[in-house]
Amino acid sequence: MKTAAREEERASTVKANAHTVTFGADGPLRLESGAELPSVTVAYETYGRLSPARDNAVLVCHALTGDAHAAGFHGDPEREKPGWWDFFVGPGKPLDTERYFVICSNFLGSCYGTTGPTSIDPRTGAPYGLDFPFVTIRDMVEVQRRLIDHLGIERLLAVTGGSMGGMQALQWTVSFPERVAAVIPIAATARMSAQGIAFNEVGRQAITGDAEWKGGEYAPGAGPSAGLALARMIGHITYLSETSMHRKFGRRFVNGNGRSYGLARDFQVEQYLHSQGDRFVRRFDANTYLYLTRAMDYFDLETEYGSLEEAFSRCESSFLLVSFTSDWLFPPQQSREVVGALKRTGKDVAYCNLESDQGHDSFLLRGNRLGDVVEGFLERTSAGMKA
Repeated sequence: MKTAAREEERASTVKANAHTVTFGADGPLRLESGAELPSVTVAYETYGRLSPARDNAVLVCHALTGDAHAAGFHGDPEREKPGWWDFFVGPGKPLDTERYFVICSNFLGSCYGTTGPTSIDPRTGAPYGLDFPFVTIRDMVEVQRRLIDHLGIERLLAVTGGSMGGMQALQWTVSFPERVAAVIPIAATARMSAQGIAFNEVGRQAITGDAEWKGGEYAPGAGPSAGLALARMIGHITYLSETSMHRKFGRRFVNGNGRSYGLARDFQVEQYLHSQGDRFVRRFDANTYLYLTRAMDYFDLETEYGSLEEAFSRCESSFLLVSFTSDWLFPPQQSREVVGALKRTGKDVAYCNLESDQGHDSFLLRGNRLGDVVEGFLERTSAGMKA
C-alpha cells in the first residue's frame, strides 16, 4: 500500500474525458414531486478504462457546488485547473485509474452542464429559472442510473462521494441495491439535521432578500451577486473548523495594518470570506443554489422509510463510512447512526473516524489517511467480486 506522502506528491497524469448525453427519447423523467422533465442532458467525465467484464466502474458523486471535473486535465496542464479531487483520482492514487474506470457526473439541477434552472426550457426558449421543478437526491440518483445504463454497466464496483455526494451514495444502495457492490459515504449523513437546514435557510434568505434576485427572473450573467456571495460566506464557515481557521488566520490583521476603527475588512479572516464569496459569484448561479440546498434539506432516509433499518433492509452492498473528528456540519455521530442501523440489519459495514482538524472539508484536502482507508477497502471489494 502506498504511503499518504507518496500519494500526495504524485502529479496528475490522468486524462479527463468529458462527455454529454441527453435522455428523453423514451419518455420524460418523472420526478419525486410528480413533476416531469421532457428531457435531461447530463455532463460527465470518465477516467481510466472500463474492463472487458465491466466490473471495475466507480461512480464519484460530487458535493453541493461541485461539478463533473473530478480530476486531471482536458488538455494543457499549464493552462487548466485540475479537478476538485485530483489528489485522489488518477494512476497510483486511491481511485487508481490504472485499475478502475472512474465516472463523475454533474448531478441533476446543477449549473455545470446537466439540466437545471439555468438550462433552456424547451417550452419557452428561455432559461427555466424558478419554473424548473424542485428535485431530490433520489431524482439525482435516478438520472445517474440512466447514465450507468447508457454506459452498459450492470453493476458498479463502488459509489462514493463526500457531503451531498455521500447522500447520493447512500441513496444509490437504497434505490438500486443490486447495482452496487460497495458504498463509501464520506463526511455524510442519512438525514439533514435541523442545524444544517437552518444554515441553508439563512443562505437562501441572503439570496432572495437581494433586490437583484427579482423573484428569480434575473437575466443570464446578472443576478443577486451580493446575496449569493453572502450565502457562500455563511456556508463556507460551516465547512471549516475553529482550529483550522485559527491556524490559518488567528486574529491577524490585513497586511499588518491594525485597527481601522471602522467597518473596513480589518481581519484576514474577513478578507478571506469576502474573497470566497466574490469567486463563488463568478462561477455559480443563485437559483441553482436555492434548489440544491433544498434538495439537501429534503434528504431523510429515516422518515421516508420509517427507520434507517428499513431503509437499508434490501441493500446488498458492503459499506465503508468515513467521518472526521472536527466536522461539526455532519459530525461523526451522524455516521455512527448509519453504521449502527447497518449492523442491526446484518450488513457488511466498516467505519473509520479519521483524525483531522480541517473540518467538514477534510475529504477535499490532503493531510489525513482517507486515501489509505478507501484504497484498502476497494482492493478487498474488487477481490471479492472476482472470487
